[in-house]
Amino acid sequence: MARVIGHVVSTVKDPRHEGFKLLLVQPVDEEARAWGEYMLAIDGAQAGVGDYVLVVEEGKSARAVMGVADAPCEAIVVGVIDHVSVAGRQLILADFVPSNG
Repeated sequence: MARVIGHVVSTVKDPRHEGFKLLLVQPVDEEARAWGEYMLAIDGAQAGVGDYVLVVEEGKSARAVMGVADAPCEAIVVGVIDHVSVAGRQLILADFVPSNG
């Protein structure tokens, strides 16, 4: 899981990335606490800043979601998370504090 914390704008990029947004995401734990380093991910789910998302960090799977077999990609957002339940308890994904990476 991660939270989208920004967009990345590139005036020059690989042509195989055309039509895809680049997102800056912060991994979060099951309580929505920031951990780990920020990541750059292709947006495969129409996510926006502030959304909690599911990120796949594996190139072959990312390229499959993109539909571009040879695209340079290691991480892709594959879904927007509505809520998380652990042991029957719904977690609140609101108190997010980004880490320093």
